[in-house]
Amino acid sequence: MISDINLRVIGKAGRITLQRPKALNAMTYEMCMAIEKILIEWKEDPKVELIIIDAQGDKAFCSGGDISDLYEEGSKKNYNYGKKFWDDEYRLNALIAKYPKPYIAFMQGFTMGGGVGISCHGSHRIVCETSKIAMPECSIGLVPDVGGSLLLARAPSNLGYYLGITGIQMDAADAIYAGFADCYIPKNEWSYVTESLEKSGDTSILHNYLKNPGESQLSKNAKFFEEAFGSKNLSKIVKFLSKSENPIAHIASQKIIKNCPIAMTYTLEMLSRLTPTSKIEDALDLEYRFTSRAQEYGSFQEGIRAVIIDKDRKPKWKFKIDGVPKEIIDEFFKPV
Repeated sequence: MISDINLRVIGKAGRITLQRPKALNAMTYEMCMAIEKILIEWKEDPKVELIIIDAQGDKAFCSGGDISDLYEEGSKKNYNYGKKFWDDEYRLNALIAKYPKPYIAFMQGFTMGGGVGISCHGSHRIVCETSKIAMPECSIGLVPDVGGSLLLARAPSNLGYYLGITGIQMDAADAIYAGFADCYIPKNEWSYVTESLEKSGDTSILHNYLKNPGESQLSKNAKFFEEAFGSKNLSKIVKFLSKSENPIAHIASQKIIKNCPIAMTYTLEMLSRLTPTSKIEDALDLEYRFTSRAQEYGSFQEGIRAVIIDKDRKPKWKFKIDGVPKEIIDEFFKPV
């Protein structure tokens, strides 16, 4: 546990460093709990003026939650393990979103799923030339969670619907445009930035290092997203994409046909129930209604099997894209 995460105070900064580079810094339950505990302590510590969260390795800030234990417990029909896992993780996400001190995240390489939850709700979210940010949960029978649904609901031009059901990765410019990041700073300057933050406790020094990330490809296709995902209906979206000549339509279609129909249908409805002014608690509540039931009643176990365990990438989903019964989705939406 101690080797997985390094928590310390340097100068005026509370420092959190994920230390599982070989596992792409996937977050375990123990890491999640350790971050929550220290953040609560630092909230009241006058010596800590800001928080910096980063990770070892070049490939990933955090590729998501470590879900191998979830699968194992689900296989034993111990669904309470998952319910507690998500409950505790979402509490941490809400804590970060409402944290009273500056919370600065450095996101290199892959930042996905649970990694988004511990970074993209921060007050200052820094990306670089290697950043790849995504919410790919629908590919394993889950929905965009860890408060990610709120970020997707706030994205411009129906972009959140596209990102949510396809799980497409965003580069730095796209992440800033979509609202998942704030600042582009080249990776080779991060150590200087961190040192300056530790010494000064002043986030305004970030302006000295900002660079232009270039134009977002997603922003150039805003009109397409507005039209393609305006219906918020999975069957209608697929139909629109099949007729579109935009190259993005083909990419989206290829992702959608592989992803879980129940999860995508719920995601579209969930995002339509949220607005840019929704609270983090509203988003987490809707997410938990699905995730807490996903192993027992959804296709989450099958999704993990296909992608993580057997790696055959051939999940056997319960329904076809145009055949998810409304009553199934209504059942998932019932308050827990």
